[in-house]
Amino acid sequence: MKALILAAGYATRLYPLTKEYPKPLLKVGKRPIINYIIDKLQAIDDIDEIIVVTNSKFMPKFKKWRSRLHSKKPVSLIDDLTKSLDDRRGAIGDMNFAVNKKRLKGDLLVMGGDNLFGSELNEFLSFAKVKSSPVIGVYNIKDKLEARKYGVIRMDRVNKLIDFKEKPKNPKSTLVAMCLYYFPKGKLKLIKEYLKDKKDKYDATGFYIDWLRKKVPVYGFVFDGFWYDIGEHKFYREANQRFR
Repeated sequence: MKALILAAGYATRLYPLTKEYPKPLLKVGKRPIINYIIDKLQAIDDIDEIIVVTNSKFMPKFKKWRSRLHSKKPVSLIDDLTKSLDDRRGAIGDMNFAVNKKRLKGDLLVMGGDNLFGSELNEFLSFAKVKSSPVIGVYNIKDKLEARKYGVIRMDRVNKLIDFKEKPKNPKSTLVAMCLYYFPKGKLKLIKEYLKDKKDKYDATGFYIDWLRKKVPVYGFVFDGFWYDIGEHKFYREANQRFR
């Protein structure tokens, strides 16, 4: 299994911190955000390579980070060849770019480079292997006003997604999608199919998940503990307080 970390965004909501610096390399506590993600991936025996996709603007900073990283597993960098917000590929575009660039054919675990959470990944992956279908990480944010900022999910009794709305005005649930996805090898080709089908929705992964669940069964795994989606200054401050 390969692990792909999405780290090619331009994080405009965190300006000026991220104007000239990539969000996944911002420090929480005394370590870059991405290092906490690497730790979780190192603990998974099935993962034989960690791939980080970034952009041309931030590639030099990621190369410097990689040169200092101590990792038991190989960590490779991919440049998605974009240089600004205007020509970005978006999360789905970057996933497709990485799959093609590395000629990935096996199971794939995808994680956002800005997500911090307390739980380990073993139970998530065990659940995913039993289902043999795409599985997404889910978190109960317990606040419908906050849920409006995310992809909101409803599931049935066996955790199959029955509804997905990206940033709804009136959420029907407090379960939200984390940027954490498992795609079994037989379903990777659907990323390319989606991009042919949808010409204007490459960025928000929620649009892809909503499309995907209508094609094949998609399941959710609910994580306990804490979770920070570091997209705003508020959540960056809260994460720093926890890890201080």
